[in-house]
Amino acid sequence: MEQVKNRRVLVSGAGIAGTTLAYWLLRHGFEPTVVERAPALREGGYKIDVRGAALEVVKRMGVMAEVRRERTDVRGGSVVTATGKRVASMDGDTFGGREGEDAEILRGDLNRILYDLTKGEAEYLFDDSVVSLEEGPDGVEAVFESGGRRVFDLVVGADGLHSHTRALAFGAEERFVHDLGYYVSIYSVPNHLDLDRWELTYVSPNRTALTYSTAKDTGAKAMFLFASGPLEYDRRDPVAQKRLLAEAYAGEGWEVPRLLAAVGEAPDFYFDSLSQVRMDRWSKGRTVLAGDAAHCASPASGQGTSLALVGGYVLAGELAAADGDHEAAFAAYESAMRPFVDENQKLGPANIKHMVMRTRGQVWIQLKLLALMNRLPGKEKMMAKVLEPIHRAANAITLEEYERP
Repeated sequence: MEQVKNRRVLVSGAGIAGTTLAYWLLRHGFEPTVVERAPALREGGYKIDVRGAALEVVKRMGVMAEVRRERTDVRGGSVVTATGKRVASMDGDTFGGREGEDAEILRGDLNRILYDLTKGEAEYLFDDSVVSLEEGPDGVEAVFESGGRRVFDLVVGADGLHSHTRALAFGAEERFVHDLGYYVSIYSVPNHLDLDRWELTYVSPNRTALTYSTAKDTGAKAMFLFASGPLEYDRRDPVAQKRLLAEAYAGEGWEVPRLLAAVGEAPDFYFDSLSQVRMDRWSKGRTVLAGDAAHCASPASGQGTSLALVGGYVLAGELAAADGDHEAAFAAYESAMRPFVDENQKLGPANIKHMVMRTRGQVWIQLKLLALMNRLPGKEKMMAKVLEPIHRAANAITLEEYERP
């Protein structure tokens, strides 16, 4: 294979965007080095969906069969009242908004599949991070927290919503991260309800709580979504975050107290705002952003993983198409991805309004409508109509073929 220009690429972040990008960079003749702050690949995590154009990326990576083997196999879900009464139940695909070949998988399982494709060829630096970047005429010198210094041709920030790479290259995150007015928390809990690949969702004013089990987990997961103004807390202080979560759900019914009581034992506690990243440009000089670092659509969109998969594919492909000319490649990457991102970012603010009800009246109406729809024939078709914007956005890009001759 002809050697490409600007082949040494530093990728910050070994999540879905970073591992996808590493795979395609290797395919196109680049030499990726992936640095990850965590001491190892992050396992487990919450369930995510792969749909639309992202399915085609997975197929082109040759791992569709493995993704199917690792699927969550959630059979269905129910909406419950404070007393635990199930007012509406649907099959897993309808409840999760999936159609056709859409796949639901735990985030950690998908990340491991992608990592396994690259770990023998790409260089991975775990338990380390970039502390400074200095661009010169022929490359970028990266200084690592471990003390090392290395020069790379290009740098990609694929390090999430609170991207340190973005801060180094573009400035403080306050300029780019926009709070939607909600918070989310997810963590593992004992399966005390003996759920068999089922999801239960409880809704009250300004608060939603749910728990589910999957075929890949002997326990269960708890997830909380609540409306709130900006909360002041240290992102590195889980004790303070757990306290904020408990305060937000104080006095709630159903299984909420029991789910909250399990937080102390959770090894995978996650807490953050529901936010979006909005930027005029995703590149500056030899540094470019991918995935949530560039355009987080928020978990409420249901499209973060798909955006990461597609973005990694397109960025590597455009670098190959431009023979390593980063200026041309970055411009083409943005041109291809921007309309797709815009469509998917619209989903977050729209979806969250249906996931968290603001008033008791809205909760009452929502439960009545769900109960009514649950008794009517053709409820799957009605749900498909509701979910049509998600599938339209998921397919709002045509993937190019970037294979080098």
